[in-house]
Amino acid sequence: MGSMSSDIFVNRLRDAIGQDHVVADPDLMNSYRTDRTTTVEGDMPRVVTTPTTATQVATVVKLANEFKVPVIPQGALSGLAGGADPISGSVVINVAKMNAILDIDHVNLLATVEPGVINRSLKDAVAKEGFFYPPDPGSYSFCSIGGNIATNAGGLCCVKYGVTADYVSQLEIVSPTGEMMVLGRKTKKSSAGYRLAQLFVGSEGTLGVVTKATMRLRHAPAPVAGTVVASFSSLEEMGDALREIASKLSPSLLEVMDRETVLAINSWRNLGIDEEAEAIIVAQSDVKGGEGTEELKLIEAICATSGSGEIYRTEDPEEADALLEARRLALTALERLGPAILDDVGVPVSRIGEMISKIAEISRNYEIRVGTFGHGGDGNLHPTLVLPSRSPDVLKLAERCFADIVTAALSMGGTISGEHGVGLIKREFMKDQYGPLEIEWMRKIKSVLDPNGLFNPNKIVFGDQLV
Repeated sequence: MGSMSSDIFVNRLRDAIGQDHVVADPDLMNSYRTDRTTTVEGDMPRVVTTPTTATQVATVVKLANEFKVPVIPQGALSGLAGGADPISGSVVINVAKMNAILDIDHVNLLATVEPGVINRSLKDAVAKEGFFYPPDPGSYSFCSIGGNIATNAGGLCCVKYGVTADYVSQLEIVSPTGEMMVLGRKTKKSSAGYRLAQLFVGSEGTLGVVTKATMRLRHAPAPVAGTVVASFSSLEEMGDALREIASKLSPSLLEVMDRETVLAINSWRNLGIDEEAEAIIVAQSDVKGGEGTEELKLIEAICATSGSGEIYRTEDPEEADALLEARRLALTALERLGPAILDDVGVPVSRIGEMISKIAEISRNYEIRVGTFGHGGDGNLHPTLVLPSRSPDVLKLAERCFADIVTAALSMGGTISGEHGVGLIKREFMKDQYGPLEIEWMRKIKSVLDPNGLFNPNKIVFGDQLV
């Protein structure tokens, strides 16, 4: 560790929350500079704090306001948009050590947790009690509930069970000026006033710090009846199948991978997935009793009618787990092939086939390899650019390719981000998705809650580039 700092702000932090919760050594702070986003990196912060209580968080925020120091909330640093990257001179509040599951309420179907609790840990804990916490991002084994709330994270189960916002009941937060507040209710319904807790879902650390979250649970669903994998020789046929499935059935999982993604996965894990197909659909059903098997048979029939040349169904849990693990590792498989840039766009389900076709066309135009995978049931796709190098010319070309993909999604009535958030990498596209009045409303909300403009500045819609 370095010597004690002469920085008055840092010393005040040490006195207020304890030296063990303050990191000022540049070598140690370096690990807090970036999340999993490979195309951007934050600046060296002034200091990093690692509080273990809400009171400590509030103390840091009040001192930051006193000294006018920018505040960057952080969690597990598993984000994929640079939303938690610090700026020079800032104080990082990393809540990863606030990782206790505080209560599981069997009657009201609620779990109260600290923000650093890992998604999978919550899932496993409530499963032991016979309950189910559905949101399951691909990074569920290492992403935190606080980060999931900050980005309104989704996952593989979204098609049937919804996203993080659907499970937020009550939040304890520290406001940008240091007040501790409780937003939302633990009741199933409330029609009294604005839904302030929901305002914090997807706010990416710009409106305060979540210090406790009460999340809704479900009773455990029936075991998965089986898994269907269908191969398609054309993206149009795959799109037809997805539209038909979405209009008639409610599978618990409906994922899609294009050929480039399958090739990457097979080259790494050799799972024997059809490499000749242009696209693969993976579907599951958790309907109780024999109805789950019937739903899978209907999915098979729809895929066959739509033109699938190869359909495989398994009821073996180990095979199903291997297939889902392949899907969860799609990004890592593509990253192994070269420097990767992950996109995160959403389109109406009716236009998924069209969107993947457009991505393939853009890929050819720029001569950049793009593997596309994602949540076929809700239209959220993750086109991943695999670059031959990080040379300036290649990166400049990749930026244009990335922008064209985002523009294509917007042209189809889509969104610039389905679940990863805006962060640093999508700020410039906010003005393309929203009109000036909508952006102005967001800015007004921000300025009222954060009058000193300290919380995660220049993120989402608050940078000079949108003025």
